[in-house]
Amino acid sequence: MTSQERSAGKARGVGLVSGGLDSMLAVRLLQEQGVDVIGVTFVTPFFGPEQGLAAGRDLGISTHVLDISLQHLQMLKSPVYGYGGQVNPCIDCHALMLKEAGRLMEKMGGDFLFTGEVLGQRPMSQRRDSLRSVEKLSGYPGKVLRPLSARLLTPTLVEVEGLVDRARLLDIQGRSRKRQEALALRYGIEQYPQPGGGCLLTKEGFARKLKALFHSFPEANPRQAELIRFGRFFRFPGDSICLVGRNRQDNEKLEAQASDEEGLFRVLDFPGPMGLLMGSHSLEKNFPFAAQLVLAYSDAPGDRSVRVEWRLGGETGVIDLMKPMKEIFESFHV
Repeated sequence: MTSQERSAGKARGVGLVSGGLDSMLAVRLLQEQGVDVIGVTFVTPFFGPEQGLAAGRDLGISTHVLDISLQHLQMLKSPVYGYGGQVNPCIDCHALMLKEAGRLMEKMGGDFLFTGEVLGQRPMSQRRDSLRSVEKLSGYPGKVLRPLSARLLTPTLVEVEGLVDRARLLDIQGRSRKRQEALALRYGIEQYPQPGGGCLLTKEGFARKLKALFHSFPEANPRQAELIRFGRFFRFPGDSICLVGRNRQDNEKLEAQASDEEGLFRVLDFPGPMGLLMGSHSLEKNFPFAAQLVLAYSDAPGDRSVRVEWRLGGETGVIDLMKPMKEIFESFHV
């Protein structure tokens, strides 16, 4: 549907809906002005669309899911504006999402993009200069509206053209959320996630894993990047990486996502973790290390030989081993 096919004077905005309170409030502010709102949420190896879809349902808007895993991973390896404290390329990430949302906007005859960003709320990506950089890198300068802080920012094209009334937008800035919480009460928004610990890419422990993955596999794919979220991470000599489950969820994920080129290990007869070994030329060389590692983290006794099953492609086998001490693997733990 094009802009001409819609009722006269009704603007259409396509917005990033994360599921957080700020993006939900941005939607409500635009709906108050009669804007036809469409939501977009994303899939990457590091986060999924669940919260965004739930928010879209609560807001009564159509919400599209875009899988940007390949683009996101490629961007992550060499971001134009660099990283924050860990491996969080916030400016490039926001620009990528707006770029992809912009393609949807053009396809659906939209007039502008919008986000729930608040000026000064985040130190890297929500400074005044950062917001401008995001727009420039996205390819949609002048077409990205931030309803919660719009009156503190340069007017966008849709404000200048009168498609959106700037006077009815807001001037929120800073880290306090008192005004957002008051607005939530006004709009009857009761279900929304509290501000958490931030993006997974800002976490020091996960950042170490991701850097180690890129070191061993410069061409790492989205599946591999997602897998390192599950289990303990060990890097063996050569380019092999072994992931060892910490609980049933980890074990099930590692087993379900393993490819035919990756080894799977589990202890027979005793409770223990699943191990997934990924690599190339050094894979079989590190089979004994992986089997010992999985055995070390199992509940098997240390006074007898224990069977460890391995699988690779269509082949299976069993290795008989004595349980080693976990400490001998400390130098491999990332």
